Amino acid sequence: MKGLYDEPQYSIDLLDGGTLLQHVVDNHISEQSLADKNAFFVADLGAVMRQHVRWRACVPQIRPYYAVRCNSSPALIEVLAALGTGFMCTNKSELEMVQSHGVPSEDIIYSGGCKQLSHIKYAAKCSVDLLVCDNEAELRKIARCHPRAKLLLQVWTEASGRGEEMSMKLGCSLKDCRRLLERAKELGVQVVGARFNISSCDNEQAYANAISDARCVFDMAEDMGFTMNILDIGDGISGSETQLKQINRAVMSVVDLYFPPSTGVSIVAELGGYLVAPAFTLAVNIISKGVVARDLQELHRDAPSANDEPEFQYYINEGVYGSFSCKLTDSVIPVPLVHKNIAPDEPMFSCSLWGPSGDDMDQVVEQCVLPELHTGDWLVFANAGSFSLGRPMAGGGVNTPAPPVHYVISTRDWFEMQDTGVTQEINLKNFSLVPYFFKSCQSGAAFSVPA
Repeated sequence: MKGLYDEPQYSIDLLDGGTLLQHVVDNHISEQSLADKNAFFVADLGAVMRQHVRWRACVPQIRPYYAVRCNSSPALIEVLAALGTGFMCTNKSELEMVQSHGVPSEDIIYSGGCKQLSHIKYAAKCSVDLLVCDNEAELRKIARCHPRAKLLLQVWTEASGRGEEMSMKLGCSLKDCRRLLERAKELGVQVVGARFNISSCDNEQAYANAISDARCVFDMAEDMGFTMNILDIGDGISGSETQLKQINRAVMSVVDLYFPPSTGVSIVAELGGYLVAPAFTLAVNIISKGVVARDLQELHRDAPSANDEPEFQYYINEGVYGSFSCKLTDSVIPVPLVHKNIAPDEPMFSCSLWGPSGDDMDQVVEQCVLPELHTGDWLVFANAGSFSLGRPMAGGGVNTPAPPVHYVISTRDWFEMQDTGVTQEINLKNFSLVPYFFKSCQSGAAFSVPA
């Protein structure tokens, strides 16, 4: 895109050693309290860099590919591109965004189960050749619109253990893989690898089974004359540094058995929440308050029981049709922090959190325990980077712009990023670093965790 890098597009607050992320959130809440009290994100780009460095240290043999659908915040994409991450895109708009940040086409995989013809043609035009395919209908579309494509077969593989039923229904069986390989040969489409997906990184046996099945697919393909060189182990790997090291030992021991370095096979994994969830904090405001219907009679009794406690419903200015859209895919939203001081003996009440639409589907948190809150109070959700940052959803009668994102990075993280080879002049041309000046917040504001 001509002119994209003519001037910086993102203002990044540079934090000195004494300024914490909490201080930034406090200041923005203080400013919002004097204005419209709109929801907002604070994104610590240094946290993204630290997660990337941790991955490279713990799992050096597996190249990370970022799943753009998880969070398409432009500044985030630019940081990950500068760090050398590959990208997994599911549609044309994601392809356009990633390429606008200078990501080479060979570092992009176009996934998605049902690709539009126009999107496949766009991928062909932009030389994005790596595509995921799991059925003959998709194969025929790709052969017609992108004959130069290099396919990764999405493999369905048996996996023991809980949590695998839904994830392992994606893809084709080993029997169907043979038929798909034969059809690809007839249509003259290249197949260069296989992809599987395990939903939980805790199931080591599932990975062993899946990698073994992938080896069978490689053998079938190579017998037909295909050159196989990519194994995508999906998006199930995440966790702490200790967990990553354990997973690396378990997974790589099986990989080395079936795909030793002498085969020249590249191992990639798709990362989403692992990279971005810890970097984002979402602050929302309570816009209304209600009492659960079953409690109304209790509140109006002349002599209520001492044990009768109301259950509150709090309505916040973001819901499942906006920043919490991941709730619609059965993701669990964590209990937020309350942005005010809570006395040690503060009474606690059962409550639920709802979005602003009034829709029965717009429930953000089904049940939690918080002190009694009031309209105008603030709640803070940590680890919000994989909630939903992209184009806001239309639904529930609400169609408001996505909350603004305030980007920050500490001076320490910035210098460490330079040590990784990332420079503002070369890799982060859209960034404008601005020294952050901490302002004293209103009295009594603090993050408090319910007891």
